[in-house]
Amino acid sequence: MHISVIGAGAWGTAMALAANRHPAGHQVVLHVRDEAQALAMQQSRENNRYLPGVRLPESVRISSEPLASTGWLGNAPRLVVVATPMAGLRDVLTSLAGADAPVAWLCKGFESGTGLMPHEVQAQVAPKLQAGALSGPSFALEVARQQPTALVAASPHAGVRDAMVNAFHGPSLRVYANQDMVGVEVGGAVKNVLAIATGLCDGLNLGLNARAALITRGLAEMTRLGIALGAQADTFMGLSGLGDLVLTATGDLSRNRKVGLLLAQGQTLAQAVSSLGHVAEGVYSARTVMQRAQLLDVDMPITAAVVALLDGACSPQEAVQALMGRDPKGEFA
Repeated sequence: MHISVIGAGAWGTAMALAANRHPAGHQVVLHVRDEAQALAMQQSRENNRYLPGVRLPESVRISSEPLASTGWLGNAPRLVVVATPMAGLRDVLTSLAGADAPVAWLCKGFESGTGLMPHEVQAQVAPKLQAGALSGPSFALEVARQQPTALVAASPHAGVRDAMVNAFHGPSLRVYANQDMVGVEVGGAVKNVLAIATGLCDGLNLGLNARAALITRGLAEMTRLGIALGAQADTFMGLSGLGDLVLTATGDLSRNRKVGLLLAQGQTLAQAVSSLGHVAEGVYSARTVMQRAQLLDVDMPITAAVVALLDGACSPQEAVQALMGRDPKGEFA
């Protein structure tokens, strides 16, 4: 299979590596937007900015050329993987609108400004694409190092699900198919917001009881929003829901959790984001998640507390007090 990965951040690089080492012997092209970065990666065979220390084999082609000039249009079967941040998805899908190859995106979140999920962006700019989302509990560095990982290939189209599974399912990476793209995308977006809250909890040394409560109640928020948007409840007990939430809320490699930790230490949001060097999608998705929840009359108090904190409307301590001071209610009310 010929696989084109668009975007050479940590995730795009890691998934290009995963596809390249597949037993089927895929042909992999990693598309880099910046020509200078592409040249540096070609020379060093390493993505020094996003995955330092991880070697890129010569069999991974690194290119800054337009997609059409790299030959992927003439290869079948094939798959295009969009590995840009959420902010770049619209432009890439617009450029792919006429493609007949299956397309999968790796980004997680809601589009800033419009509040749209990835599949809703695609419906606007490239409605004829056969597309899906590849998501689940995964840090790029561990995938690049071939540490065991499980992902979800979500699409209403069987051919797209099969293409994602055939591209990546291998000895160190399991890929499960799921038709519920809405649920998978909601889980991937909301868990980033909840990870900020959990980082705040850990940064304030509130204890393991508090962390467990926050993750569990956060999962309830995620599920309520997902169902209101048309998702299946079972999806949130799977890899892209509970699995991704636990990883992002507790893992030391989580950028969103790191934001919460830094805010708890007294840093401003600008300082916290600047220190990361990478995109923390939860910072950009939190307000949009809250807006969609409000439009659907979905109660999301943890998300509301995160938004207030990010907006500077409350301190970390006040955010905790607001959550703990809520009136009692039934657990599944």
